[in-house]
Amino acid sequence: MRRYRSVFGMIVAVSAILNVLLLAGSIYMMLVYDSVLPGRSIPTLVGLLVMVTLAYAFQGFFENLRAGMLSDVGNGLDRALSRRVQTAMGQISLNGGVQQGDGLGPMRDLDQIRSFISGSGVATMIDLPWILFFLGILFMLHVWLGVTTLVGALILLGLTLITNRKMKQPANDLHQISSVRNALAEGNIRHVELFAALGMRDRMRERWERVNDHYVGLSNRVARQSAELGGLSKMLRMLLQSVILSVGALLVISGKASGGVIFASSILSGRALAPVDQAIANWRNLVGARQGWARLKQLFARVPATEPGAIRLPPPRQSLLVENLVVGPPGTQRTTLHGVQFRLNPGDALGLIGPSGAGKTTLGRALIGLWKPQAGAVRLDGAALDQWWPEDLGRSLGYLPQSVELVGGTIAQNIARFDLQATSDAIIAAARAAGVHALITSLPGGYDTQLTDDGRELSAGQRQRIGLARALYGDPFLVVLDEPNSNLDAEGEAALAAAIGSVRDRGGIVVVIAHRPSVLGQVNKIMYLRDGRIEVFGPSDQVMEHLSRAAIPQAAAAAPERTLEESKS
Repeated sequence: MRRYRSVFGMIVAVSAILNVLLLAGSIYMMLVYDSVLPGRSIPTLVGLLVMVTLAYAFQGFFENLRAGMLSDVGNGLDRALSRRVQTAMGQISLNGGVQQGDGLGPMRDLDQIRSFISGSGVATMIDLPWILFFLGILFMLHVWLGVTTLVGALILLGLTLITNRKMKQPANDLHQISSVRNALAEGNIRHVELFAALGMRDRMRERWERVNDHYVGLSNRVARQSAELGGLSKMLRMLLQSVILSVGALLVISGKASGGVIFASSILSGRALAPVDQAIANWRNLVGARQGWARLKQLFARVPATEPGAIRLPPPRQSLLVENLVVGPPGTQRTTLHGVQFRLNPGDALGLIGPSGAGKTTLGRALIGLWKPQAGAVRLDGAALDQWWPEDLGRSLGYLPQSVELVGGTIAQNIARFDLQATSDAIIAAARAAGVHALITSLPGGYDTQLTDDGRELSAGQRQRIGLARALYGDPFLVVLDEPNSNLDAEGEAALAAAIGSVRDRGGIVVVIAHRPSVLGQVNKIMYLRDGRIEVFGPSDQVMEHLSRAAIPQAAAAAPERTLEESKS
């Protein structure tokens, strides 16, 4: 916010000019009534009309200027914070944090803050102190005019405080239930096939309807309270202006004020009370923006901003080193890996095997920095992963998770990781490396085929092969493949084996987490994990021989369609 202090100073200065210009109407009314009419002077009337027209023109100019400046501040604040908000939301998910509702609450908070600043909310708050300026002028006209307006302002101020107390908790509850409602609606759409197949659609719709009824009821309650308080405020302000007219008339009758004072005091009192009335009308937005800002501050406190190091490391080319690695699921105190240590060099391909729950996927996620070490380190070319700029590290890593997730866009965009600088040659090279080029070109849209977020247009095997192409895009140094052949047919397995071989040939490192032994034909090293610890690690033939002697048979060649766990039974 510090960068906008000078802009806010200009906005306050423009607001000061605006509020002074608002006196033009009152002065014009007094002069017409007290000077023009008694003297019947048409030239004076024309002159006054020209001057008040100029005043109104300047008033309109400065109104537009202030609105534009506030809009720029709101949009600038959104640009300044949106990336940090997105990063913090993603980091909380990576750290195992619990997201409320659909997880998009922080983005809605930022939208509400931007709308409040860009709209009339901030302008109203800036105009509130000018009530004292108009009250002072009313006191100068006559003390009773000032006292009457002051009493009315205090009544409206009390109504504002009541509005704040009544609206605060309902507005917060509405925000929370809105997030839950949106999350349920999104889930009903995302899982529609599952719900339809299991006969759950009616139950899930009824679940959403119960939450929606709560949301609608609470929303109506908040809107009704806002309308009631706003209507009461408007009624009191109109009544007060009538009272002020009556006070002015009494002063004129008693000879203590001129006739023009009646109309001038009415305009001035309306101007003095207008910010309070507008504040009540905008109070719901004010409360929402204030609560949203408080939630964003809590978010930023949970995930402090981090800046990459001043030194930008070159792409890794020499080694992957794991030192006494201890890792557990983010957000928990549980430890899955205990003291894992090994080294891989360019051209190595490591097969990770072991029973379910041994920590294979955990190790894969730690190798690419998704799960942070509780102790120890993962190093590329001797540098810990947190020393790399995130974007540079991402370009040096390839990752194919167990469950392939594609993003809404074209196949080409998914392979290129949505890199705007991606070339056709680089995209096609990645597809060819994954053996999926022919499959893509056989589709009606080719590389321009549009995919939804879940990629339901493709089969599981096709999604896995396109995910492999994405992992290979840009020739990353380290490629981690988690059960890469779980949905592949014979053709896909052959393409996978060729892809692993090509990474090794160009001097990269591949880590393959395997349940089906057929994928281990291309690896030169094997690690057997059990209970989060390395039981055996070394050249693949030696490890397989050791496991055979230890009565853990690995019948990969005899039963290529059986899983490793099945082979040991």
